[in-house]
Amino acid sequence: MIRVLLYDDHEHRRRSLEALLSLSPHIELLGAFPDCSGVQEDIRMLAPDVVLMDIEMPGIDGIEAVRLIRAVAPGVRIIMQTVFEDAERIFAALRAGAQGYILKSAGPEKILQSIEEVHAGGAFMTPSVALQVIQFFDKPAAPQAVSYELTAKEQEVLGLLSEGKSYKMVADALGISYSTVNSHVKKIYEKLHVHSLGEAVSLAIKNKIV
Repeated sequence: MIRVLLYDDHEHRRRSLEALLSLSPHIELLGAFPDCSGVQEDIRMLAPDVVLMDIEMPGIDGIEAVRLIRAVAPGVRIIMQTVFEDAERIFAALRAGAQGYILKSAGPEKILQSIEEVHAGGAFMTPSVALQVIQFFDKPAAPQAVSYELTAKEQEVLGLLSEGKSYKMVADALGISYSTVNSHVKKIYEKLHVHSLGEAVSLAIKNKIV
């Protein structure tokens, strides 16, 4: 059972997400809040596995809320949701410690998939969001390429993730299991010295690893 906490200031959408999550047999909705004024106390008291966080909210916005959550519960997985494909905001959220970024226009299946993937230790970005991240960091590489000693398979995995493919899509494309993809990603993070998919993709683009 995945324990989920929801933050969204738009009442209609919040109610819709509450209904979706409550009907999922693999998810326990712990609470739904219109703002992040008590986010640290919420996290301490309810101990969620995954937080679904609106990026644009009054008072404490979603990015600042991620930092506050990280201060009290580093292990909580966080998915940002927004109506904007804003590369700077996307990267700021990922750098703050979010593991996923999904557009509010995404359908119910994508929302549930994002929760399952980040809970399993992966990261999640819809293809359009991943493209925004790639374009944001699509700058000339340094004169001398840096070798990070990625294996051929790790380079394949990183290349497919950089195209916006999900862990499941990567597994299907390479004929390997989801857990094997996750294992490769952990090794990639270690070798690149990064902590999020956004950082891994940006470093790969800058250094022409993929």
